Amino acid sequence: MSTFTPTDPSGWILPDNLKLFSWWVNITRRSERIGKYFRTKQSAPQPCSKNYSLRWSVRPTLISKLLLISYQRSSRIDRFPPYTLLSSAATFIAVERNFLAAHWSKNIEAEKHSKKQKERNVTTQVSVNELKQFLSHVLERRKLIKVIYQRENALGKKKIQRKLRIKRIQNKDISKRNTNHLRKQAKQNFTDEGDQLFQMGIKILQQSKSQKQKAQAYVFFAKAADMGNMKAMEKMADALLFGNFGMQNITAAIQLYESLAKEGSYKAQNALGFLSSYGIGMEYNQAKALIYYTFGSAGGSMMSQMILGYRYLSGINVLQNCEVALNHYKKVADYIADKLEKSEGIPVEKVRLTERPENLSSNSEILDWDIYQYYKFLAERGDVQIQVSLGQLHLIGRKGLDQDYYKALYYFLKAAKAGSANAMAFIGKMYLEGNAAAPQNNATAFKYFSMAASKGNAIGLHGLGLLYFYGKGVPVNYAEALKYFQRAAEKGWPNAQFQLGFMYYSGSGVWKDYKLAFKYFYLASQSGQPLAIYYLAEMYATGTGVLRSCRTAVELYKGVCELGHWAEKFLTAYFAYKDGDIDSSLVQYALLAEMGYEVAQSNSAFILESKKAKILEKEKMYPMALLLWNRAAIQGNAFARVKIGDYHYYGYGTKKDYQTAATHYSIAVDKYHSAQAMFNLAYMYEHGLGIAKDIHLARRLYDMAAQTSPDAHIPVFFALMKLETMHLLRDILFFNQFTMRWKWMKLDNTLGPYWDLFVIGLIVAVLVFLLRNHYG
Repeated sequence: MSTFTPTDPSGWILPDNLKLFSWWVNITRRSERIGKYFRTKQSAPQPCSKNYSLRWSVRPTLISKLLLISYQRSSRIDRFPPYTLLSSAATFIAVERNFLAAHWSKNIEAEKHSKKQKERNVTTQVSVNELKQFLSHVLERRKLIKVIYQRENALGKKKIQRKLRIKRIQNKDISKRNTNHLRKQAKQNFTDEGDQLFQMGIKILQQSKSQKQKAQAYVFFAKAADMGNMKAMEKMADALLFGNFGMQNITAAIQLYESLAKEGSYKAQNALGFLSSYGIGMEYNQAKALIYYTFGSAGGSMMSQMILGYRYLSGINVLQNCEVALNHYKKVADYIADKLEKSEGIPVEKVRLTERPENLSSNSEILDWDIYQYYKFLAERGDVQIQVSLGQLHLIGRKGLDQDYYKALYYFLKAAKAGSANAMAFIGKMYLEGNAAAPQNNATAFKYFSMAASKGNAIGLHGLGLLYFYGKGVPVNYAEALKYFQRAAEKGWPNAQFQLGFMYYSGSGVWKDYKLAFKYFYLASQSGQPLAIYYLAEMYATGTGVLRSCRTAVELYKGVCELGHWAEKFLTAYFAYKDGDIDSSLVQYALLAEMGYEVAQSNSAFILESKKAKILEKEKMYPMALLLWNRAAIQGNAFARVKIGDYHYYGYGTKKDYQTAATHYSIAVDKYHSAQAMFNLAYMYEHGLGIAKDIHLARRLYDMAAQTSPDAHIPVFFALMKLETMHLLRDILFFNQFTMRWKWMKLDNTLGPYWDLFVIGLIVAVLVFLLRNHYG
């Protein structure tokens, strides 16, 4: 038996070895009924004393403390399992309750019993509600877990299905990739073969000298085009459009250009713009042409850039804007200047078809074959001047001759052996630049330049200056270069003048001096030095050293742009015209005219008014010719100005307008001193057509025409003879004004408005008859 010792003055005693666990708080919570009993007793009115009531309110706390203290002091925890402690605690509380109840009355006991019963009912109800809530919560969680589980299962199945699909797709993709790879490989091989064929065609075209060899190059282009090579397709489309080797087919060319344009070919877009602007094989549509040119220029077409520059300069279907034109022309000029600095400039021979046929056959721009053979004969006989001239022609390919470095070196060597300083200088130039016949060699170049310079040759002096300026074969020495350039410039060599201007412009070896740079650039430009013209344009465009002038800069840039490789079409167009291929010649001249070449504009108009072309409808030829004559006249062509007057006088492509015709003739007379315009204007003054009749002014203009041009002597002689004869007849026979006017009207009605021409013809016939009788 365990012993009991008092631990509290209130009379509470505890077992000596009682131990409680750390979860005693949970035990007291489970004994909720006991705790509520104490609270009820405390809150209810009691008959006992205040101290006794206080003891009741304190005892649960004391019980807890005492039990905890006993638990902490005990060392034998295993002797009191949890259920033993619970039962001991419940027994202890019951004994205490009986002890207290013995001191109360029966009424208080009954009240206590009833309240206790109520507490039990409330506790039971609360516990049941909590249990229901707990069970419902558990059910909800189970349902939620079940739903989550089902969803996870569904997601797992979907993942598995997706993996299977991905595997199937990957398998399919692998097969497709293999197939696509094979196709790409075959296409790449096909493309590579097309590129090889195209390069072979280009090589043949560059090395060929005869038309047959060039035609063979286009066979390779055709094969490469069939394999989808875009550049070859562009070559074939150009050949079909321009009629190279007699294969002109504008319809096929348009179809090919349209397919190329869809693939982004800027050359095709430029060509479609050109065809739309003239209505050749397509609808005449200037707005559409402008769109094509815009896309072509954005793609990098220098020709489209040049066309847009000319349109904005002249205000053709766009608002005239010098700054926009400057922007377009500068891009092309930069490209051309870069080529010129690399000695890749293209010589341009511009033949005017408006010249007389006898002059065309011996045109100074094109060297006739017979004349060339005669020059060769003279060169072989030892004519040094002819040797140098033929060497120069072959060196750069001028006057219709092909560029041939071997022939050029051959003639220069023959002339140099004879002591020609020019020939020595040109040999040095060939070795300085390097080519197939004379590989680049600075030492050899220095040798020949020195030989020429020792004889005071300007080209040789300039060559030595270049060697010292760029340090080729010798150390860079700007002072020596400046000295040689100055000596060559004093002798009038334009390339040396340009080099001096460049040194002062860039400050190479000298202080920058824009005034001196402008001076030398201007001197060189007067001889047509293209790079000097380019740098003058740069100075005017930026206002460097001179007052800025957009118009002047654009005009100078335009001159540089016209040295582009596209100017080769002047020769091919001229030879096509001589061979009778009018359509091919017209298409090439028309494209150059669209780019702003004044010579091409007048040549195109000349071909159109002859009505020999078949690519345009006849009713469109005169209006188009008038348009081109007008563009050429704006650029300073006097003959075109006279032609515009003729078109308005006769009503070609427009309504008859004598007043407008007289205006254009007057411009040609005042600005260009055109003998033809003087004669026409005198005739209009004589008859009062579009202007007031003035016989004295007519006589004066006839005399001026005869003085201006020897070719006008005979027409002026007959015109004056007719004028004086008619004046005499009027004075003798038609003294009455009414009678004169009636007779004059009668002559017009009987013989027509041009009866005076019949009179001139009659006078000529009489003179010829008298002369034959006199010398017969």
